[in-house]
Parts: sequence; structure tokens; C-alpha cells
Amino acid sequence: MNLDVLKEIGLTDGQIKVYLALLKLGSTTTGPVIDESGIAKSIVYNILEKLIEKGLVSYVLKNGIKHYTAESPSRILDYLKKRTAQLEAKTKDVEDLIPLLTQMQKPEKKIEVQVYEGFKGVQTCYEHHIARLKRGDELLALGILAHQEPRYHQYWMRYHMKRIKLGFKNRMLFNTDTPREVLVNRNSYKDCDSRYMVRDLKTPSWVMIYKDTAAIFLQNKDLVVEIVNQEIADTFRAYFEDYWRDTKPFK
Repeated sequence: MNLDVLKEIGLTDGQIKVYLALLKLGSTTTGPVIDESGIAKSIVYNILEKLIEKGLVSYVLKNGIKHYTAESPSRILDYLKKRTAQLEAKTKDVEDLIPLLTQMQKPEKKIEVQVYEGFKGVQTCYEHHIARLKRGDELLALGILAHQEPRYHQYWMRYHMKRIKLGFKNRMLFNTDTPREVLVNRNSYKDCDSRYMVRDLKTPSWVMIYKDTAAIFLQNKDLVVEIVNQEIADTFRAYFEDYWRDTKPFK
């Protein structure tokens, strides 16, 4: 006999044991119930009261002593119907409460990390900002490599034409050993301000920053790690602005 269903509708293990004991014993006092069910005397009275509230047990007084009787098992179905109706009545109250609780909930600071590989993967990651930036928004690039493969150089030039049409701004900091003609080319595009980093750093990777996103490009390996998290993006943005303050417009 599978009694798990009784637990699923809200009866505890102790309540099930006491109810089954009463079914076997018939009308009786607590002593035989304790012996039959194995429930401790200290809690049997509380269990009986709960079963009475559920409509599954009743009692009569005989010479001032309570004699308990299990109600017909069909009353279990009545109890289930009553419980279901109570839960349905509470559904509207819970629905009204959820928006209030949601307002109280402190939002989690999510971190999403995605890795892109290959030349196409690099382009896919790089162009994520196109869907998120609005006209007048800005894209930052920190520590751009001095020497790049022709395919990348051609891609960046095509990209700047697209950027101009969309109205994004772009500030870029290049490694100090970058050929002058590269910066001349980048600064020939509208709303692009390219400069040398004043510190003589030669970084093998560079960082793109916008909104809540920082993407780290290991370009010579055709690899990008994109991190979506406001705090991390703000950290890289602070580094960029600190370097930028020490630079001068490229001439």
C-alpha cells in the first residue's frame, strides 16, 4: 500500500501513523493509539488535534475521557477538496504579492562570459555593440596592437565606415610602437580619436569597452573573451580614462 500520496496532500508521517492506528483500533483512548502507532505520548495529543481539524478524526467523552475514532477514509477526499479550494483562494493573494516581493529583491550582479574563436568569431564578438549602442554612444579600445594582419586592417577600415553611418563615437589607445600611418588612417574617419599610449607598454592583447561589456582580444590567436558585467566594464573604463588623461591629440 503506497501511503506517500497522503504525505503529498499534506499529512505528516505522525498523522498518517495515528490515523491508521485508529482505523485498526476503532473508538479508543490515547493509550492504545500510542502503543499501535509508536508515536510518543508528548506529541500524540497535538497530532490528534490536527487530525480533528482536518476532519479525519472525531471524539466523544465517556466519563470525562476522550475516545477517538477515525472518520471514514472517504473523508480524506473531502479533506483534499477543501485543501484544494483553500489553495485556489490563495492564488490571487499570492499573485498580488509577487510584484511587491519582486520590488524588494536585490538584483543579482550577473556575469556572463563567452569565448569566441577564429576570425569570424572575432568579428561576431566585436560587432555585438552595434545592436546595443545608440547614435552618440561611444566605444573604447585600450592597448591596440602595433602590427596587425592585413585581413584585420581591412576589416577595421570597413567597420569604421559602418560606424559612421550608425553614429557611434570611438576613442582608441594604441601601443607606442604602432606605425604612424595606422593612426593617420583611423583618425581620418569621423568621430574617431586615436592616440598613442604615453606609457611604453607593448601588450599582446587589447580591450574593447562599452556599456556593461568588456571584451579581451588576443588577436594573434584569433581569440576573444567577452565579459558582460557592469563592475568589470567600469573597471576597464576607469583604466582607459586614466591613460587617456595623460595623452595628447595625435598630430
